[in-house]
Amino acid sequence: MVGRRGAGLGRWFGSSVKPGLVRGGSAADDGGGRRPEAEGRERKNPTILEVIPLMGEKEGMESRRAGKDIEEGEHERKGTVWSASAHIVAAVIGSGVLALAWSMAQLGWVLGTLVLLGFAGVTYYTSTLLADCYRHPDPVSGTVNRVYIDAVRAYLGPREVFLCGCAQYVNLWGTLVGYTITAAISMMAVQRSNCFHRNGHGARCESSGNFLMLLFGSAQVVLSQFPSLENITWLSVVAVATSFAYSFIGLGLAAGKLISHGEFRGTLLGVAGTSHTTKAWNAFLALGNVAFAYTFADVLIEIQDTLKSPPPENKTMKRATIFGIGLPTIFYLSLACTGYAAFGNDAPGNILTGFGFFEPFWLVDIANICIVVHLLGAYQVYAQPIFGRLETEISRRWPDAKFMHKTYSVKVPLAGGGGPLSFTLSKLVIRSGLIMFTTLVAMLVPFFNAVLGLLGALGFWPLTVYFPVSMHMAQRKIGKWEAKWVLLHGLSFFCFLISIATSIGSIADIISSLKLAAPFKMNY
Repeated sequence: MVGRRGAGLGRWFGSSVKPGLVRGGSAADDGGGRRPEAEGRERKNPTILEVIPLMGEKEGMESRRAGKDIEEGEHERKGTVWSASAHIVAAVIGSGVLALAWSMAQLGWVLGTLVLLGFAGVTYYTSTLLADCYRHPDPVSGTVNRVYIDAVRAYLGPREVFLCGCAQYVNLWGTLVGYTITAAISMMAVQRSNCFHRNGHGARCESSGNFLMLLFGSAQVVLSQFPSLENITWLSVVAVATSFAYSFIGLGLAAGKLISHGEFRGTLLGVAGTSHTTKAWNAFLALGNVAFAYTFADVLIEIQDTLKSPPPENKTMKRATIFGIGLPTIFYLSLACTGYAAFGNDAPGNILTGFGFFEPFWLVDIANICIVVHLLGAYQVYAQPIFGRLETEISRRWPDAKFMHKTYSVKVPLAGGGGPLSFTLSKLVIRSGLIMFTTLVAMLVPFFNAVLGLLGALGFWPLTVYFPVSMHMAQRKIGKWEAKWVLLHGLSFFCFLISIATSIGSIADIISSLKLAAPFKMNY
């Protein structure tokens, strides 16, 4: 799942990018949404990983909160239009691509193509608006906003800061649920692929996902305790490599299947033979899948924060956005159209695990293993901001509790070259508890496309459309009922309706699937 998503956060960038450059941004630290001064302010809001306390030490958290503005020399920015383009591509392309062929099947050749291009166009336009909000109040000479929520705080009021924080954390946690489901499905696919290879394609090769979900969750509990994971450069490299690997394997397998049968399948209006209600729900769900595949706005400002100036960062970022959205759009169209042409209206919900492909089994296995490896690292990238938020709040409420600050050491052969692994009880309990709860929810709703669509609905409108449009109108002081005011509000309202429809479709699919599924029983 992802993409973002996954994604990331975003999708993990190279070593030239600071650790804070991950999807989701930081949270509303005080919930109060204080407006910064327009000139010469000291940055109060940390980047998303700077909020993470290694050992819960109050002093460490406070020092991170007092980070200086980048123009005061905290780090040197060397990024160019090409590096920013690469970061955007890495942030956009993820496991969200796995559902594109199915989404095209629900919408048909005409509407499916228009939806992909439409989401690309809206994402590009609102990204250009957001790029101008990197500085406040002037987009060229104003004060820098290092992360998404800093910009919201600078241009909008306390309510918007709170809503932005809520949207980000709901999206982050929902992504953890989706990643758990997707990883389990991919591990089950590897088991079934090998079973089919040994016993033939007609063999009864069932697999249960609950144990695999617990296994994935257990691995995350262990990974969450390693302090070195809070420096995620190596995760960035692995995640980018594996996400591109399975994406291109999926495209190659779909192209091979199309060539093998030589028939260009699919219909103009998509899946036929179902009730109008079912077709409508699935179409809404497909919109959410596409929205999830394009979501990256909440990391855009952090990418922009790596750019050198002159030229002005907003101009460079707008150029980078053309390439960063254009290339994934070409790839998405290629995969969606090739997959739909190969499978027609029978396109699987997940192109690599729906067993449209049996051979070469080893290549299918490699693709699914890449997904699992990608999600092992990506899960931690999305989870770390939530861990940091929880630990910060608990430490603030009970600053003198030994539970929060007393450090224990355990010798672990694989940790730090055989050195001791240090942790606090609070870190062990809080992080393990969150992962266990997330795994439990994933076991209750193990539905790939429905969860993916719901995540797309929850993240696309508020983070990609509403906040960028609202900040742009505040920055340009666009008057009420002016032509541009009407057009921008119309765009935002239209995207809001799409998100509502997508949410309804996703929830309807989850409810329908739950009627046919037994609790804690994920068979595949």
